[in-house]
Amino acid sequence: QVQLVESGGRLVQAGGSLKLSCAASGRMDGVYAMGWFRQAPGKEREFVAAINWRYGSTYYTDSVTGRFTISRDNAKNTVALRMNSLKPEDTAVYYCAALFAKIPPPPDYYRTSRRYDYWGQGTQVTVSS
Repeated sequence: QVQLVESGGRLVQAGGSLKLSCAASGRMDGVYAMGWFRQAPGKEREFVAAINWRYGSTYYTDSVTGRFTISRDNAKNTVALRMNSLKPEDTAVYYCAALFAKIPPPPDYYRTSRRYDYWGQGTQVTVSS
């Protein structure tokens, strides 16, 4: 079992910055990647960013590339999402998720929510215009 707890969400003005954190606890051996997803009211949950837990390679959805940065601290079992130049359309509940795999999964797994095994409770990010 793995527990994920997100923090850092709040109200911020457009153009501002915010850093989300995700603290993981439990059995993290076998985790292959950590991801951030978001869900806006009335919309489906969408992929935001992911990071390979061992090698640190990163993946982003097009709409956040160049504005968001995902990072991890393996020793502390934490993953962060630094968000710059925030826009009102970034408003959503942001979720942290853990993907476990015994062998390297196909690259598209990083972007697919159903491939992730554990989820946090989410943290609200609201960007005002």
